[in-house]
Amino acid sequence: MLTPIQIIITILAVAVGTMITRFTPFLLFPESKEPPKMVTYLGNVLPAAMMGLLVIYCLKGVSVVEEPHGLPELIAIVAIVILHKWKDNVLLSIGGGTVLYMILVQLVFI
Repeated sequence: MLTPIQIIITILAVAVGTMITRFTPFLLFPESKEPPKMVTYLGNVLPAAMMGLLVIYCLKGVSVVEEPHGLPELIAIVAIVILHKWKDNVLLSIGGGTVLYMILVQLVFI
C-alpha cells in the first residue's frame, strides 16, 4: 500500500515523463527549422509499419487448421477494408471491425 506522499510522487513522475515526451519533439524541431531527412522519412513510413505489425500481432494465434479456420478474423478484416475504402474514417473502420468480430466470435462461431 502506497502512502499519500508516494502516490503524489508517482503521479508527478508520470506527469513529468509524459510532458517531456510530448514537448521534446517541438523543442528539437521547431516549425521554423526543417527536420532532418531521416526524421521526415520515419514520419512517413512508421505509421504504416506499425499498423502492419499490429495486424500480424493480432493474427499470430489464429489457426487455419482448427475450427473456425480463421473465418471470424477474415470476415472482420474484409469488413474493415470495405468500411475504410467506403468512408475513409479510421475510427469507424476499427470500431466497426471490432464490433463485427466480437459479434462473430460471441454469437456466430461459438
